[in-house]
Amino acid sequence: MGKTYAWIWIENIYTQKRKRLRLLVDTGATFTWIKRETLEELGIKPIRKERFEMINGEIVERYVGEARVIYRNISGLTMVVFAEKKDKEVLGLMALESLGLYVHPSTGKLMREKALLAV
Repeated sequence: MGKTYAWIWIENIYTQKRKRLRLLVDTGATFTWIKRETLEELGIKPIRKERFEMINGEIVERYVGEARVIYRNISGLTMVVFAEKKDKEVLGLMALESLGLYVHPSTGKLMREKALLAV
């Protein structure tokens, strides 16, 4: 299976200022990573610092904030990482879950999850 990309809107939840981005979908990343400059341009504020283990084992610290992510007509709230210049921008698992989406294993396309209630 190849790489999956998605056109999404990232939006400031307080001002509704938004920007459209094409991001690599990374189901191995918990958070969505967006360049610091983009988040600052939208007025999204960092709320805390987190430690992340990169794929090469390196530990890095990055600020995180809250944003709305919109894919087609679906929107959800998610945590975003203030990515530095060397960091890749990706759409992470938390955003996919807030949108109710998953990557289809054979087509690589984003699909709607069925809503389930576990009791």
